[in-house]
Amino acid sequence: MFKTRSAATEACRAGKIKIDGDPVKASLKISPGTEIHISRPGFVVILEVVHTHSKRVGPPVARKAYQDHSPEQIKPREVGLPVRERGTGRPTKRERRQLEALRGYIKER
Repeated sequence: MFKTRSAATEACRAGKIKIDGDPVKASLKISPGTEIHISRPGFVVILEVVHTHSKRVGPPVARKAYQDHSPEQIKPREVGLPVRERGTGRPTKRERRQLEALRGYIKER
């Protein structure tokens, strides 16, 4: 899902995580059977909570607490996106916008 708790909190604040179609706060208590929709660039992840833990656990244990019901889609990392060559410096504003468009980022206002 998310590599850090901070990243998960930011996604909640940005409205990228929804339960029953409503954006959620990071402090929301969830229960087994809850379906979570996580918006990612180019695809949506749908997870169902199987059981919860009373304490924070590591990733291998946490993966057993939910089931992934996401539709089969090509994820951006699997698509062979072009990589910028080393030593070419920072991308210009125009190049950055072209890269974001290619990767599927949508600027939300």
